[in-house]
Amino acid sequence: MSETQSTLPARSHRVYPGWIMLGFSAAAQFMSAPGQSYSVSAFKSPMQEGLGVSETSLSLAYCVATIVSGMVLPWTGRQVDRFGARRILPVIAILLAGSCVVMANVSGLPGLYGGFALIRCLGQGAMWLVGTWIVGEWFLKKRGIATALSGIGASLSIMLFPILNSRLIDSFGWQNAWLALGAIVAVTMIIPPALFLRNRPEDIGLLPDGASPDQVTDARPADSAVAPTTDTWTLQEVLRDATFWKLLSVGFCAGMIGTGLVFHQQTIFAAHGISKTMAMSLISFQAAVGTVATFGAGWLTDRLRAERLMAVAMLMLSGSAAIAWLMPHPSLAFVFAILGGLTGSILRTAGTIVWVNYYGRENQGVIRGAALSAMILAAALGPLPLAMANDYWSSYGPALALFSVIPLLSMALVLTASQPQRAKPM
Repeated sequence: MSETQSTLPARSHRVYPGWIMLGFSAAAQFMSAPGQSYSVSAFKSPMQEGLGVSETSLSLAYCVATIVSGMVLPWTGRQVDRFGARRILPVIAILLAGSCVVMANVSGLPGLYGGFALIRCLGQGAMWLVGTWIVGEWFLKKRGIATALSGIGASLSIMLFPILNSRLIDSFGWQNAWLALGAIVAVTMIIPPALFLRNRPEDIGLLPDGASPDQVTDARPADSAVAPTTDTWTLQEVLRDATFWKLLSVGFCAGMIGTGLVFHQQTIFAAHGISKTMAMSLISFQAAVGTVATFGAGWLTDRLRAERLMAVAMLMLSGSAAIAWLMPHPSLAFVFAILGGLTGSILRTAGTIVWVNYYGRENQGVIRGAALSAMILAAALGPLPLAMANDYWSSYGPALALFSVIPLLSMALVLTASQPQRAKPM
């Protein structure tokens, strides 16, 4: 049955519950922080010194852990499609909180591999996946603005956690800082979703956007540039579609380059005479820019072709990497942060909902999981070239030069993409 064929009667609600469910989506994205690079970056130097490992060794551990995370995401997506966010999200929260405890007790390189794998699988991977899945289920025509609103959780996370982690580490040490993160996850993400989250509007007699059946079937014309599909694609069909791979090139670049830049931001900026405190503050400034810009990106996502917005994001990502490479004056660090914030706002809206808009709701977990898996595998590569360049050439320059060029190739590729159409039977 397609998404628009539901015969459930639409109940009367003063406020559409989907807007309330966005709170859980935002919270899941916010609390994915323990496994996100912008949060882990604050632990990089303290853990490197405390464990006595080289920058390349630590980055390699992070790389392997991220690869593991990417490999399990399609399976995670299938479980979310099968059981729903209400059952899956508390389980992920319990495991993520426990993973923070594991990180607090790491004593050597083997433990670092295991700890990184856990927080990357559960934080960056599963928690983020469930958060974005919720939006796709509860909204159809309003997915752009709904995604923008839920994305506030991600923006606030980027804004707050680097500073919070730095202060916790400075005051209590990196081990206790990990324990604090685990406690925050446990308190916020275990009981509330189990009690109040609902998986889909159909579960309570509603339809996406709170619409009645006749409103849902009265969709925008088939040739509309931005109309979400009401069809259902399988993962096998999606993997045979050229548009999927073109769009995925954007996620690949964003995952690899964005992760690399954030993970090494302190030391990259230090090479340009920018202090650790300023480097961490710029991450928060970047998030603030992204938060404000997300509303505009969400509005545009409901009105423009997603691939065009994603191409713009690639152009800005190339500019960010070029500034990090050259930076003739330290003040350009603010331009770097602004470009990063604008790029993130597009990727958290157009780059997030393009999968469910183009390929439907029914299998969105596994399809989004497959796409996110590739992005995470790309993210695994990001920190390593920078670390190797710095270790072997005492400069991040060669890797940053490469990072400036790759997004331009993705931009050219994604501009040739179009909304997918099934091949007609012969």
